[in-house]
Amino acid sequence: MRIELATVPGSPDRPNEDWAATALPASGQGGTLILLDGVTPPRGDDGCVHSVPWFTARLGGALVELSGSRPDLTLQEILAVSIRRTADTHRPLCDLSHVRTPQATVVMARWDDREVEYLVLSDSVLLFEAHDGSVRPLLDDRIDRLPPGSLSTEAITDARVRNKEGGFFTAAADPSVAARAVTGRTPLDRVRAIAALTDGAARWTQMFHEGDWADCLGVLHEEGAQALIDRVRALEDADTGRERLRRGKTHDDATAVYAVL
Repeated sequence: MRIELATVPGSPDRPNEDWAATALPASGQGGTLILLDGVTPPRGDDGCVHSVPWFTARLGGALVELSGSRPDLTLQEILAVSIRRTADTHRPLCDLSHVRTPQATVVMARWDDREVEYLVLSDSVLLFEAHDGSVRPLLDDRIDRLPPGSLSTEAITDARVRNKEGGFFTAAADPSVAARAVTGRTPLDRVRAIAALTDGAARWTQMFHEGDWADCLGVLHEEGAQALIDRVRALEDADTGRERLRRGKTHDDATAVYAVL
């Protein structure tokens, strides 16, 4: 088994809000992969005394612990328990009902000797590569299906679509959001490799259109996770006219995890 992980902050002046981990059981059979992309709040009050990196570390730690030690729980159940556990650690100090309480996108994959279970919540990316080289993207595409103008300002996003029916969902303080995740299982013999990307790393395909998901997997396989992020950074730096970067940061936190099973 080969596993690679690389992460680069969007700016050296800000902490990296992505979080990722993998775990392998002592038996040598199976494993688990967790990827979170913390949601950067706008300037001002978010009702919480803790930072987004604090939140992603707490939530991620709970997810990797439970997904590696509780095969009796589904990933959906593990996400719900982990959100509740994380919320309980700061509920006495923070207003967890605030629309911008710390939150994150979630990607999870867990495999044993028979199948791969997966979960995706919000706009990070999970890719399964089959033995014939074909790639299956497992995406929560609700953001892409929002009505025009839904993301035009932070105020409109928060009021109309963030963690709301008909909008999109992230892991924040409400355990019931786990039921909104895209989930499923597939036989292990149909999966050769798994990749998980935060949207900062997925820009290579989604924003700059340098190749499709199969091409993206090819970069990860041939050059490694860091090389994919380096390619994204070079494209961002070259887009001085912001033709591709019309919306969003010049550089976003970028994380890639690649596992050959």
